[in-house]
Amino acid sequence: MTVRDPAETIGRLTRWNSGTDGNSPDGRKHAAGRVGHGPAGWVRASARPVRHDPGACGRQVAPEENEVDAVFTGIVEELGEVVALEQLGDSARLTVRGPLVTAGAAAGDSIAINGVCLTVTGVGRAGHNSADGTFSADVMGETLGRSSLGALGPGSAVNLERPMTLGGRLGGHLVQGHVDGTGAITDRRAGDTWDVVRISIPPPLARYVVEKGSIAVDGISLTISALGGDWIEVSLIPETLARTTLGRKQPGDVVNLEVDMIAKYVERLLSGESRS
Repeated sequence: MTVRDPAETIGRLTRWNSGTDGNSPDGRKHAAGRVGHGPAGWVRASARPVRHDPGACGRQVAPEENEVDAVFTGIVEELGEVVALEQLGDSARLTVRGPLVTAGAAAGDSIAINGVCLTVTGVGRAGHNSADGTFSADVMGETLGRSSLGALGPGSAVNLERPMTLGGRLGGHLVQGHVDGTGAITDRRAGDTWDVVRISIPPPLARYVVEKGSIAVDGISLTISALGGDWIEVSLIPETLARTTLGRKQPGDVVNLEVDMIAKYVERLLSGESRS
């Protein structure tokens, strides 16, 4: 993997598009392929060979200088359902039903599942019509160990989001889909129309959170309403309760956490640590 300058990565909000020359991240200029049926601004390549790497979070890998990560906003598009989780030694294959995010999807595209950016390896299940609203993704051992995906099973609800494009609105905050760790719900207090949820946070991540700052919880962009030494609280409006997994999570349930990536960049810059 090529390590790029953080400022350059932040400035390009979509993954490298194999249908362009690498200089047009929105996929609308210098197109070399046909336009697909995915979100506006996506171009599906048909003329340029690419190598699909299931470990490269949503990237279609070609010349290294064109590699750019997918970026999400933490605004969940669809509440999907796990169809199967197949264990493959130190990895797994996850099959999820999500008709909205699957529409127009193809192998090599990116979809965030509970905040984890995964590469689509197939659309539709074997023996079923490709339009059955399901897609599959391979999950590496590193991801299984760092996230809660390994605990999913048939029938589990999952938050789904496709990457944003430069033409879209940044409704939440910049989310990479690279989960930093997990926390557990320790308390839940219901109001008249909204809930306050307390979540434990691993000590190494505590320094990256601030009151009124942003955090992604199971891929949901949320504002931290209160915090302590090893916990944060978030307030959930009715829309979030109805449209995401946090509407049904209870104390003891594990959630994926991704802290604000800008905080990590700032910490490294202030530390004077040299880039390798």
